[in-house]
Amino acid sequence: MTGERILVVEDDPAVREMLAFALERAGMLPLCAADAREAEAVLAEHGLPDLVLMDWMLPGTSGVALTRRWKEAPATRELPVIMVTARGEEADKVRALETGADDYVTKPFSPRELAARIRAVLRRAGRGGTPAGPLRVDPARRRAETAAGAAIMLGRREFDLLAFLVSRPERVYTRAQLLDAVWGGAPVEERTVDVHVRRLRRALEPHGLAACIRTVRGVGYAYDPHAAGAGGGG
Repeated sequence: MTGERILVVEDDPAVREMLAFALERAGMLPLCAADAREAEAVLAEHGLPDLVLMDWMLPGTSGVALTRRWKEAPATRELPVIMVTARGEEADKVRALETGADDYVTKPFSPRELAARIRAVLRRAGRGGTPAGPLRVDPARRRAETAAGAAIMLGRREFDLLAFLVSRPERVYTRAQLLDAVWGGAPVEERTVDVHVRRLRRALEPHGLAACIRTVRGVGYAYDPHAAGAGGGG
């Protein structure tokens, strides 16, 4: 399971349920909203998803108008949006893309096509696809969370340390290498790394993920995506 969080904005309950089911089958985590107001509420409660599936014809504010609003706002400008609609005319596709949509899917479509298009857009946007196992780390938004979407509160250095280790799972780094990568070679002692690893593990502990930061005795540290829930970090 890759665990990308996908917001489905669709007013038809049957279509919304079908899309959510297709996303779950593809290993993604659906969040659902029936209109623009609910979509804004989802963002306020859960933060930015990895991608939005946006229906064109929504009650009140249309999907096109909502997409334009989000693409013009600094906080949501980089949020990938795929327009999902029965409107298949070339002019409609051009309008959606000019509004800011990253792709356009015409109903009906197969679940496999939808999943492929989602992953293609995520790759282009530099989101998703990181083999982070039970963790999700978004360097652009400086957000760390569990695969289930629970936010993990981290200090600046702890986040940088986690992001570096997660991007290279199971690779072991010495303290000197981590100082160079995370601290930029600043003149600090190697035991500084140990202090921040302890803080990082304390932040991960409530989520059962402390053991993912593995100590390799006599060498350094590594991120082990298979160690979730194993207790202690070694």
